Amino acid sequence: MESLQIILAGSLVAVTCGLLGCYLILRKMAMVGDAISHAVLPGIVIAFLISGSRDSVVMLAGAGLIGIFTTFLIEFFHKRGRLQTDASIGVTFTWLFAIGVILISAYAGKVDLDQDCVLYGEIAYVPIDLWITPSGFILGPRVLYIAGAILILILAFIFLGYKELFLTTFDPAYAAAIGISTTLWHYLLMGAVSVTTVASFESVGAILVVALLIAPPATAYLLTEDLKKMMIISSVLGVLISIIGYFLAAALDGPIAGAMATISGVFFGLAFLFAPKEGIVIKKLRNTSKMK
Repeated sequence: MESLQIILAGSLVAVTCGLLGCYLILRKMAMVGDAISHAVLPGIVIAFLISGSRDSVVMLAGAGLIGIFTTFLIEFFHKRGRLQTDASIGVTFTWLFAIGVILISAYAGKVDLDQDCVLYGEIAYVPIDLWITPSGFILGPRVLYIAGAILILILAFIFLGYKELFLTTFDPAYAAAIGISTTLWHYLLMGAVSVTTVASFESVGAILVVALLIAPPATAYLLTEDLKKMMIISSVLGVLISIIGYFLAAALDGPIAGAMATISGVFFGLAFLFAPKEGIVIKKLRNTSKMK
């Protein structure tokens, strides 16, 4: 039962991250998730200092606000400072992360709140992180409820805004010409990424969240040129990564998040080599057959 709960938690996070990651890959903003996962540290600390509580909801709220602020800064430096996107991301998340480390050292040094605990959650703890009602009734792992709610929220966001997201991703000039605000939908997408990242990394770890945001969509990108198919393939890959990664970790007696991230890299490597159109090996075989 515990194995199923861990795999289910990983799958829910993987599908959610994969859906949003497709848009990040296509918009050439894949590392935004990594930036947010590190930059939210000061938001968590500030939320603790204001509330005096380590309640997850309070900290997620603080982290979510800083996550959205991070995306604003990245865009501000990119457009107003004329920095390239990757430089804007690097400057923003390292600066905010450093502020978070300083705040922890200065104001929360005697509290069980540190950057390792905040950033590198452990998916193996999912079965013991239970949601217990005031009456003492156990509803099950809290992570499953949070991850399920976030997945439903993201599915609704993509379903309702599919046209706008599609146009602002592939043809922002045309979208602006027909009255669609590219800026609004950019921040809506970044807000969705912030919420997903913050809600996920507390339990499954920042490294795994970043891996699931990038690797499955990048793999799907090599396999298809259709956005809908890309999102479906990315979601399926996310579930497979969770299943295979868990059993690999069990066999090696190693970290589950690390095993899942490793499997995501293996899938990408296979697609890079053997994708029907873009695979390196397939291209070489195709060229060899033509020469004959």
